[in-house]
Amino acid sequence: MSLPLPALYGSILSAAEKCAELPAIEDATQELVASTLKDLQALRSSIEALSMFSPGETLEDIPTGDLIYLFVPYVFSEVQSRVKTTTRVHRMNLLIKTQEYMKSFISLLENYEIIPEEERNLFDRKVAQVADFAKRRELKINQYKREKDLQSRIETVRKRRGQQAATDKELADFGLIASLLPKPQATREEEEMDSDTEEILRETTLLVLRLFYTRAMTQLQSMEQELELLRNAPPSPILGPESEDPRDKQRNAEESDWKLDIPLAGGPDGKGPLMDAQGKPLRPFTILPSDAGERARLQAQVFGPGHRLPTMSVDEYLEIERQRGNIITGGGPASQAAPTSSEQLAIDAEMDGTLEGELKEEMKRQKDENWARYTDENPRGAGNTMNRG
Repeated sequence: MSLPLPALYGSILSAAEKCAELPAIEDATQELVASTLKDLQALRSSIEALSMFSPGETLEDIPTGDLIYLFVPYVFSEVQSRVKTTTRVHRMNLLIKTQEYMKSFISLLENYEIIPEEERNLFDRKVAQVADFAKRRELKINQYKREKDLQSRIETVRKRRGQQAATDKELADFGLIASLLPKPQATREEEEMDSDTEEILRETTLLVLRLFYTRAMTQLQSMEQELELLRNAPPSPILGPESEDPRDKQRNAEESDWKLDIPLAGGPDGKGPLMDAQGKPLRPFTILPSDAGERARLQAQVFGPGHRLPTMSVDEYLEIERQRGNIITGGGPASQAAPTSSEQLAIDAEMDGTLEGELKEEMKRQKDENWARYTDENPRGAGNTMNRG
């Protein structure tokens, strides 16, 4: 007998939470991941059979109870990412498949216009592609503030529903999604919500969708960076021969045909081993790195200087130090002729008839009054006890 859709969804979320907590390398975890993915496939088939989401409908056309099933692609992506991989090619294929689920989740929310334009513009910018460190830091801070603001609003709405405040753990995993499901023991009267209760539940679900949208965009950028690293990484023998691209194998075979340092079989007569049983060489040979790039680098250093040459000019170095703030500027006749802070304040205070002039005049009056009070409380020479008779 098949479970009702909410009950199946609840068991999937519980299993997904366990998959996230258990180590992915263990066989028991992989069995749980495989069964959870199978249940997710059944859940998705039921959603498609019921035609919950159609391309021609808007957000207002979706019932409140169906909104929670928009999280299914996100859950798919999270569980799929827990599949164990042993080779680079398998890891790349897994990341591509995980990306497809995450992009499907993001596309659903954007098509139904659940995400405001401001949030889409904020999280659509890739942090790694911002060259300016100050702007990159500002972008990360703004994204973090928006996520915290959504969490605070979710807590406010949850209190209106009479729910307890969610812990950081509940806000970080699938417990927050599960809290939106109807209670399994709910009666028919409890399931028939009044308009106020349904409005609060709808508002909570939409806020949680926006919160998971921010996390999905962040995870999508991380997966893109990992994919880029895997594509550009050199073949590693640890990952096994199947991790190499067929084009790399063909390229390595062609390079081997032109290598001059390949040891020939045989000793001096070309028929014996390279070394005898005691390890004594039977013919001359040279030990060189196996990497062609490393050999080229060592060869280029043969006729090079015995010292390290400068990599930049003096002007370039001074410009870098100036940007870092390590060079003090100012001083000289121009600095000596410039008015002091007190003189500048007196000049600004003479700007009669302007708001800025009145403000500067008040600042000058307070400064003079503070100085007069200080000189009255501390007479000249009061602290000098060294030259008393």
